[in-house]
Amino acid sequence: MTADRLLVDCHVATMVEGGVAYGGVEDAAILISGGRIEWVGPRVELPTTEARETDRLDGRWVTPGLIDCHTHLVFGGDRSGEFEQRLNGATYEEIARAGGGIVSSVAATRAASEDDLYASALMRLKGLKTTGVTTVEIKSGYGLDLDSELKMLRIARRLGREAGVRVRTSYLGLHAVPPEYRGSAADRAAYVDLAIDHILPAAHTEGLVDAVDAYCEPIAFSVEEVARLFDKAKALGLPVKLHADQLSDGGGAALAARYQALSADHIEHTTEAGVRAMAEAGVVAVLLPGAYLMLRETTPPPVGLLREHGVAMAVATDCNPGTSPVASMTAALNLACVQFRLTPEEALAGATRQAAKALGLSDTFGTVEAGKAADLAVWDVQRPAELCYWLGAPLLHARYAAGQCNPK
Repeated sequence: MTADRLLVDCHVATMVEGGVAYGGVEDAAILISGGRIEWVGPRVELPTTEARETDRLDGRWVTPGLIDCHTHLVFGGDRSGEFEQRLNGATYEEIARAGGGIVSSVAATRAASEDDLYASALMRLKGLKTTGVTTVEIKSGYGLDLDSELKMLRIARRLGREAGVRVRTSYLGLHAVPPEYRGSAADRAAYVDLAIDHILPAAHTEGLVDAVDAYCEPIAFSVEEVARLFDKAKALGLPVKLHADQLSDGGGAALAARYQALSADHIEHTTEAGVRAMAEAGVVAVLLPGAYLMLRETTPPPVGLLREHGVAMAVATDCNPGTSPVASMTAALNLACVQFRLTPEEALAGATRQAAKALGLSDTFGTVEAGKAADLAVWDVQRPAELCYWLGAPLLHARYAAGQCNPK
């Protein structure tokens, strides 16, 4: 047997559930062939084999490549002015109702060229990559017309082809009502029709959509409107996910459960009934501590209830221009521990095993196991908890994407 690559002199946090903390293997070795993990375990049990390349990692820790399962990475402009407004007392809802928020990003995104949007997204993606990310989810939702939504999704696909990460796309046409459809209830209904019956099918036909998302809040879209979108997604064979119960208990978690969504995201105001519904449907809770921090929220997600009912908890950056300008996955891990009281092991599982589940990728990603993709992160740490402990430290030594080494 000849492997493509052998990693030795390392410790591995496999993140396989059960057993020792972090699924840890001390003094480990990893065999890689054809972009997948062929074998992982204690070095003394390494099968007799040859490897075309051997990487000695000098006692460093290896984890699965991190997965950022909720981002709005492609957008035009910035909203630092709103950051100042919030610090001066304005609320997110007040800014949104005054024409700021998502709508201001829509204008900038529509006006920007595809190359400019790609370049700015690539800059933000660099921050994620240098904190160990090998897979990232990218949403549309700042175009809100046919051409601009397709433009955003094409850029996301281009990033997946050219930027050294795996990209999963989400269509977020029900993110906000664009200004030109805000004149009346009939105008609003016309936009909902457009987003569901025209933009989504066009994006799907072009092969640009991996999942369908929506923003279910009183300032955004109702349960009934989102249900129509989800019915269309299911008819097209697309999985769904939901921005749910971020600002109020609007029944978002229950709606996500009804449609067996991959995930319900934010969920600061989800009730026990909503958590129970998520557990029964296998919906992942995606926790977004960057938005919680930036909005200076005071109601955290119901982490205790999620634990009690066995709901998987993922962690993501929610990188976006208005409420979570976070382009560091390790920063998100730290914030999840400090603000939401996740343990470091829970947080790291949330950026690996549980994040893979939130994207429907558990069969291939999220743990270091034989048969899984050889997407790995190598860290200059003495123990895995350091990935959640340090805030801003340059901890990454190297990334492996499909078994190919990408030094930091």
